[in-house]
Amino acid sequence: MFSPEGPSLRELAVQALSSVERGYDLLAPKFDHTPFRTPDSVLEAVASALARTGPFDDGLDLCCGTGAGIDVLARVCRRSVTGVDFSAGMLAVARERVRPAGSRVAWVRADARTLPFRSAFDLVVSFGAFGHFLPQEVPGLFAEVHSVLRPGGCFAFPVLAPPRPSSPAYWMLLGFDAVMRVRNAVWRPPFVMYYRAFRLADVRRELERAGFVVELRALEEFGRRSDGSPRVRMVVARRPLSSLSPRPEA
Repeated sequence: MFSPEGPSLRELAVQALSSVERGYDLLAPKFDHTPFRTPDSVLEAVASALARTGPFDDGLDLCCGTGAGIDVLARVCRRSVTGVDFSAGMLAVARERVRPAGSRVAWVRADARTLPFRSAFDLVVSFGAFGHFLPQEVPGLFAEVHSVLRPGGCFAFPVLAPPRPSSPAYWMLLGFDAVMRVRNAVWRPPFVMYYRAFRLADVRRELERAGFVVELRALEEFGRRSDGSPRVRMVVARRPLSSLSPRPEA
């Protein structure tokens, strides 16, 4: 699963027994050499899809990690791009490695659940971060994203079709989540990282409750499954222009 430049088994174990913040601080220097980084093929497909939707002025990469999504924003945003992450170590790597040509880039350390912006962006993207949020935290997260977007702005992120129960991947992810639940039951601080907690139907419902108008777009570069459904979709959640748009329930 890992390249020779990636973390050792011992380093991964130390990370898994840390908090999310500390764990990613430790992993940051080698993160880009792990399967946890979003593949370039997915980044390229999302950039192409957003280019057909934009252009945008100001973009935010939510939970940006080492900055892989910043180049996506730089291609479709005319004015500025911002990366926000909770891990100081990940941001340090991003500052060192990511310098898209011609773009004004800012890096901000903050919790995605309490973002220090209001109505500041036309586009928010996120790649592979949602497993770090418990289901009960998702409504608040989506409300935060809604609040940082300007009216008419978009929140976009890719979602892979879940593996079928007949596939080895299904049982591997089920087993991973089970191990994480046991780890968090017996060890503190918790390390929140679950692969099966972010279901598309639930996500769409919570986005709509937060006030978004939601559209699903197939990323045809990845083909379709035997039943005709897309292997990868891009969720495009738009904040309506109207000030009378619904808000999250109390």
